[in-house]
Amino acid sequence: MTKRVAILISGGGSNMVALADSMTGDHPARPCLVLANTAGAGGLARAAERGIPTAVVDHRPFGKDRPAFEAELTRVLEEARPDILCLAGFMRVLTEGFVTRWQGRMLNIHPSLLPKYRGLHTHARAIEAGDAEHGCTVHEVTPELDGGPILGQASLPILAEDTPESLAARVLPLEHRLYPEALRRFAGGDRRRFTLA
Repeated sequence: MTKRVAILISGGGSNMVALADSMTGDHPARPCLVLANTAGAGGLARAAERGIPTAVVDHRPFGKDRPAFEAELTRVLEEARPDILCLAGFMRVLTEGFVTRWQGRMLNIHPSLLPKYRGLHTHARAIEAGDAEHGCTVHEVTPELDGGPILGQASLPILAEDTPESLAARVLPLEHRLYPEALRRFAGGDRRRFTLA
């Protein structure tokens, strides 16, 4: 049975596009919704161009009431009946209650080789640490920030001249290859950890 995938975004949605465009042919999943937490997210138009239903749950009217924001997120998501949630640049920290509700069905892509550099500013931190390589990780989402089971990773060497910005720009195409492959495997029932060649 084809799995239904909801993709959560906050910005331009380049990883969303990579995921959506991969879900064709014999892929075991199809996109059922792209949901943004701001109406200005550029990825909404890119989803609409692809015929994918879109929705917005703006976090701002909820202020600091994260459970109320997440209750509305859940309501909109449940209407779309997704089997899998993919966080693709969704810039809101989710509470344990929300994560637990979807645990085992929610994926995220993180721009570091986890368990290194959970959280923000990963590219700068990798350079500052003098690391030889850097990359990205797709993992299952658990209540522990960037701490869920790792599904797949891709890496590249850090160059002497790299800045955080240049390194981020070099890692992004890796993300666009890794996330679709991880989703394809996960949707097909394969949760074994892999490294992208």
